[in-house]
Amino acid sequence: MSSCTALADLLRQQQWKLVTAESCTGGLIAATCTDLAGSSDWFERGFVTYSNAAKNESLGVPAELIERHGAVSEAVARAMAEGALRHAPAQLSVAVTGVAGPGGGSAAKPVGTVWFGFGQRRGGPGAPIAVHSEMRHFEGDRAAVRAATVAHALQRLLDLAGQA
Repeated sequence: MSSCTALADLLRQQQWKLVTAESCTGGLIAATCTDLAGSSDWFERGFVTYSNAAKNESLGVPAELIERHGAVSEAVARAMAEGALRHAPAQLSVAVTGVAGPGGGSAAKPVGTVWFGFGQRRGGPGAPIAVHSEMRHFEGDRAAVRAATVAHALQRLLDLAGQA
């Protein structure tokens, strides 16, 4: 069973919805989720916020935060995950922001660097949101980095949903 199928089953059981906020994957996490028949039972929506302006306008990520830390940062990934839950009736979120390549990397943030933000809300729209983050570095070309990002995001979502 794929991690996406297992995640779908678990979210259905819990009557939870998932929202995604994607930058470097350009909607691939949402596409993978909605490849499954019946995904409307557990997938709420996806935000593709590739530009800094989109992160600010669609998710409420403060422009100052992006300026201070850069779009590929822990602070921005966390703000994206929280913003996704604030803008959608869901209980679980994932946000990804990274350098998929082949260009755009730096010594501090080489190609393959991806920050993940995971948010959980237990309760209704006003309930507190718990967010945690992690950084991974994936090897390979652009397609490999993006595929590894999707796989990691789905596996971690499965882990988080299973802890609920």
